[in-house]
Amino acid sequence: MQPSPFPLPRTRDPNPDPAFWAGRRVLVTGHTGFKGGWLCLWLERLGARVSGLALAPDTAPSLFAVAGIGDGIDSHLADIRDAAAVRACLTATAPEIVIHMAAQALVRASYGDPLGTYATNVMGTAHVLEAVRATPSVRAVVVVTSDKAYANREWPWGYRETEALGGHDPYSSSKGCAELVAAAYRTSFLDQQGCQVATARAGNVIGGGDWSEDRLVPDIVRAFARGESVEIRAPHATRPWQHVLEPLSGYLRLAECLSGEGGARYAEAWNFGPAEEDCRPVAHLVDELAQAWGADALWHLSQAIHPHEATFLKVDSAKARTHLGWDRRLRLDAALAWTAAWHRAQAGGACARDLTLAQIGAYEALGA
Repeated sequence: MQPSPFPLPRTRDPNPDPAFWAGRRVLVTGHTGFKGGWLCLWLERLGARVSGLALAPDTAPSLFAVAGIGDGIDSHLADIRDAAAVRACLTATAPEIVIHMAAQALVRASYGDPLGTYATNVMGTAHVLEAVRATPSVRAVVVVTSDKAYANREWPWGYRETEALGGHDPYSSSKGCAELVAAAYRTSFLDQQGCQVATARAGNVIGGGDWSEDRLVPDIVRAFARGESVEIRAPHATRPWQHVLEPLSGYLRLAECLSGEGGARYAEAWNFGPAEEDCRPVAHLVDELAQAWGADALWHLSQAIHPHEATFLKVDSAKARTHLGWDRRLRLDAALAWTAAWHRAQAGGACARDLTLAQIGAYEALGA
């Protein structure tokens, strides 16, 4: 049997290593967004010196505001479409690790503004990597793209990292392009500088503090909180649902591996998706969230005509489980219960920052 090309993970403990992150300079792009806010609080909890680069939050409320994300980090509000601003931020913060999540993140919004979507997701990624190229302190970069970067064949099995990239809509194709930009910068420039670049492809994330427009779970939560029936566009569409902490734990583990001995071997694409049984139709998720929410939570089918979105999509995460020591901890029913509990408690006056940190602690305990 041929030996694995990957060094053995630091440990089979799936949690981030506090000894690794303590005092380490980390730049998170997209820190004002939903996923970015959770990641910044987790990194702060681990003792990292966190900086952020992003536009101001585009929703009110936002997790960035209600959880005080900016209070514990060095926050830079700028547009990644501005190459000079991106480079100035990296020069000022001199990070050792960059986790790039800033993006235009919605399929339907990409139909309305395709040029803005490509400018942010493709050229924005190039701007970040070009700034990394000019910043000698950076040793590892995790570029977060999407499971929608794959050329979707409506297959009943999960896509592996070696499958073809593509995209029917501007958002999906922009994420495939971002993968190509990352690969080109890796092989042309950053590998020679000793900076390791990997990409991460995750599924549809849910969790407390997501108030994004035109996204399923936030739409459901808003309607349920108002006592209204939520309108559903595609109840039979299947998606790889997962709690936000699942892929974030993968990004942190990947950054650790990139930064360690043999890190160059991890400088490639990685999937972080849920278990196959948690790739469920939209209708299942709505029913489960309605049950977790309680009485009077209802939904109905939209009668409008909507732009194309994939019907069936899931990813195969066997490589991450085998070579990173990463695995899923929350089944879909638990992820939905955590999401509903967060929003009910926050709506009832609980501190959003404390709620988020408490769920991070509970998640770590599941892996202890």
